[in-house]
Amino acid sequence: MIVLIRGGGDLASGVALRLHRAGLRVVIAELDQPLAVRRLVSFAEAIYVGEISVEGVTGRRVADASDTLRILQIFAKGQIPVLVDPQADSVKSLHPTVVVDARMKKSRAELIPTPVNLIVGLGPGFVVGENCHAVVETLRGHNLGRVYWQGSAQPDSGLPDPVREQSAERVLRAPVDGVLEARAEIGERVEAGQPVAEVAGEAVLAPFAGVLRGLLHSGVPVRAGLKIGDVDPRNDPSYCTLVSDKALAVAGGVLEAILSRPELRANLWS
Repeated sequence: MIVLIRGGGDLASGVALRLHRAGLRVVIAELDQPLAVRRLVSFAEAIYVGEISVEGVTGRRVADASDTLRILQIFAKGQIPVLVDPQADSVKSLHPTVVVDARMKKSRAELIPTPVNLIVGLGPGFVVGENCHAVVETLRGHNLGRVYWQGSAQPDSGLPDPVREQSAERVLRAPVDGVLEARAEIGERVEAGQPVAEVAGEAVLAPFAGVLRGLLHSGVPVRAGLKIGDVDPRNDPSYCTLVSDKALAVAGGVLEAILSRPELRANLWS
């Protein structure tokens, strides 16, 4: 069985990591210029640097999504192929049993035209019976990680999850349209007012003292208002390299959704 995950950001990577550790073959389909902020725990970073290790599991870039031999070779090494495949065209060549849409677009997702045994959508934008078979809740709270076989997830709150009472303040956004250039490294301790990035000559400043937990890759074009970084007030650099509790909870929901289908169990590890 192959599980194809659309998106390689931190939430998607938590899903990929947990499924991989459970013994499933996982492949990730990403953009040619991913917009993952928490790059040290995002398999999407492999698109830029060739390969990345997240908690000891390696993701390796595949430039040609139709190169099934290359994908099988990466599987054989116990690694995760990360494809440059924005439209998930690899669904036609890989014939995955499960597709997990983890792009977190938070808007209505299109239905995959190729038949798939199980489509799991993460968070808002998915409605069971319309563009997926199951939805996993991504909003923090009592239902985080819960699997819905009817209806949809809770709507997007529009607010980042609070960390030590810092919510919207901890998120860095592009001040203008332009190309992002980093002025600090992920994991670096920063002071309030310190420049951590620059977009079209305009500085992006740390809102308070803490650790730069995430920042988009340098050289990426961004639009004004786009989330480009994240400052963590807990001041612990180790969090930058650990998959979040939220990602693991959502991953548990995806694993439950897969195991809940009796017709899939016989082929889980084949």
